[in-house]
Amino acid sequence: MRTTVAVIGAGPAGLLLARLLDNAGIGNVVLESRDRAYVEQRQRAGILEHGTAEALRAAGAGERMDREGLPHDGIELRFDRRRHRVDLPALTGGKYVTVYAQTEVCKDLIALRLADGGPLLFEAEALAVEGAETAAPRVRYRHGGREEVLECDYVVGCDGYWGVAREAVPQALSRVSERTYPFAWLGILADVPPSHDELVYARHDRGFALLSMRTPVLTRAYLQVPAGTDAADWSDTEIWDELDRRLETDDPAWRLARGPVTAKSVTPLRAHVHEPMRHGRLFLAGDAAHIVPPTGAKGLNLAVGDVVTFARALTRLRDTGDPGLLDAYSDTCLRRVWQAERFSCAMTALLHRAPDATPFDDRLQLAGLDRITAVRSAETDLAEGYTGFPLD
Repeated sequence: MRTTVAVIGAGPAGLLLARLLDNAGIGNVVLESRDRAYVEQRQRAGILEHGTAEALRAAGAGERMDREGLPHDGIELRFDRRRHRVDLPALTGGKYVTVYAQTEVCKDLIALRLADGGPLLFEAEALAVEGAETAAPRVRYRHGGREEVLECDYVVGCDGYWGVAREAVPQALSRVSERTYPFAWLGILADVPPSHDELVYARHDRGFALLSMRTPVLTRAYLQVPAGTDAADWSDTEIWDELDRRLETDDPAWRLARGPVTAKSVTPLRAHVHEPMRHGRLFLAGDAAHIVPPTGAKGLNLAVGDVVTFARALTRLRDTGDPGLLDAYSDTCLRRVWQAERFSCAMTALLHRAPDATPFDDRLQLAGLDRITAVRSAETDLAEGYTGFPLD
């Protein structure tokens, strides 16, 4: 089989890239190692930046998002029993975020892909990327019990940290920067309406907590826990009690709504950047190239920025013969990636309590939060980072 672009991975990045290439009339094939049900049920991110939502609309993939997604004009910071709302549009010239789960983005893009008849192979495990430094790269993959070869002009690896795309970049040419945190997030889904209509980020002496949502009737919440924690070690009651403690406030009108917990998981926190994001005709996108702590809600949004950048660059090359944007792909993406890493790591440091934190560290955190609530420029910096950095 032959195509112009081989896309490895049918997460939101790979699927959106396929949609953008289809819209531009550029042939592509998507290979996904898992089955369709897994892709459409895999719980991941739920916050779409302003630019991400606009990119989905521009691609013709925003109809259900606009109908069912939850636009959010603010977030709440909670610390020292105080509440402070950050008004995103007022600080950013009208930008906001949308709560719409990654699973729903994938469902929408899969439905569009299948309706258009574009090649989307589930249970097609990519085994290796070969010839990335040549004009004729290829992807070896296994599908239906047989080993196959996909010949192409370009390969885009949207297959995550453990995928084969990143492994195809020679170690001698790679530069990796990373940080591993000594804590993780215990996340739950619960069948109960959210206790607040916007996300609540709480700094507490017992650790960080985040009150979020997936729908108007489905709560998503997180607790900071030690790295290596087993979710099974926490009972539902213990989770709700701990959320109550960490979200405490002097506001007598606020109460935490409890309900049946339907899912629990633990997410390690780490930061990772692989440079460069291009090797020959192999391009890395999303988690294959970078991972951010989830505090800033940047992972999915960074992946969208990568594939929008690639699609624009390849379209420019086809239309004008100018390879400039494609040659600049890695540098263009990495500027945005490092801004997102800066923002996410700063948010993590501001809101999480390290295992060896001292009273001095605690006061520094509170001083940082006080500054955001009192100084408009500091609050604006947070709002601009949260709503997202420009895709171009």
